[in-house]
Amino acid sequence: MQFKKLVRDKIPDVIEQNGRTPIYHVADNAEFETELIKKLREEVNEYIENQTPEEMIDILEVIIAIYGVKNYDKDKLEELRVKKLQDRGGFFGRIILDETK
Repeated sequence: MQFKKLVRDKIPDVIEQNGRTPIYHVADNAEFETELIKKLREEVNEYIENQTPEEMIDILEVIIAIYGVKNYDKDKLEELRVKKLQDRGGFFGRIILDETK
C-alpha cells in the first residue's frame, strides 16, 4: 500500500506493531514545507466532514509544525492575532455580510 504523505512521528512504530514494515524517508526543509501545506488542506477537509475535536487537534498540530518550519515566533504570532482581533474583531458576533451598497 502506497501513501506518499506526511504522517505523525510515531506512525512508523504503530505500523511495525501491527506486523507491517513501513518504508519512509525524512523530508528536507523544502519537501517538509510542501507536505505541511498538503497536510493542512487534508486536515481542514477532514474537519469539515467530521467536525470532531480530534480533527481540530490535527489542524492545530499541523499549524504548530508550520510555526517551526517557518521559524515563526509564537509570541509574535499571538501579538499579531490580538492586534487583528482589536482592529477587525473576531468571529464571535456571528455576522454574515449579505451585501454592500
